[in-house]
Amino acid sequence: MAGPFDLSGRRVVVTGASSGIGEAVAVAFAAAGARVAGISLEDAAPVDGIFVAGDTGDTAAVDALARRVEDEWGGIDVWVNCAARLFVRPLVDTTDEEWHDLLRGNLHGYMHGCRAAARAMIRGGRGGAIVNVTSAARVLAVPGLTAYTAAKGAIESLTKTAARELASYGARVNAIAPGPVHTPMLAAVGEAGIRAMGAATLVGRIAEPGEIAASVAAIADPRLFGYTTGQVFAVNGGMYLD
Repeated sequence: MAGPFDLSGRRVVVTGASSGIGEAVAVAFAAAGARVAGISLEDAAPVDGIFVAGDTGDTAAVDALARRVEDEWGGIDVWVNCAARLFVRPLVDTTDEEWHDLLRGNLHGYMHGCRAAARAMIRGGRGGAIVNVTSAARVLAVPGLTAYTAAKGAIESLTKTAARELASYGARVNAIAPGPVHTPMLAAVGEAGIRAMGAATLVGRIAEPGEIAASVAAIADPRLFGYTTGQVFAVNGGMYLD
């Protein structure tokens, strides 16, 4: 085992698996012994497994991957929703099309993933774990990120409601809310912005994707967090204190 978690034999699906946090999550689960599948806009496979190109905002694409994993591996034990993109625009300048396009992947895709995972876990009869990646931005009210933060706030509510609905089936639903992470998506804010974000944390730096992936793997491990559901874990270097 290459890490502190033992997820041997677990069947895991990761959205947004081709880069950033999603890629790191896929690598972390594979290192812990899991079989990993993923979907992303780019046709890329960070580890051996089932990886497809697709838009999580497309219900058919998400459902097709879930069915394929069930058919080939016999079920789904863990589903991690990571797919997201950053969109910076003042509210007054945001068009209807831009708003809906952002929510398509950043929120609708999470619902599609939660629903596909829940259906598979109910069919499998063994429960499982769903982990949604939200953001510290959900509570920081960052100017220019209206659509992005609206989606991230909604993911928190989705997580808590799904946890209640799926508890009787043995499925846990939790979320992780990272602060700034060194990913291609964050590069859009520039080096000065990244330094400022790091300075705003208590630890004095932004996170590396692997640090967030380790937290996701821990939450998915039933030995560590089997008694935990409906929670949002702030992994933000002390950017804010809940």
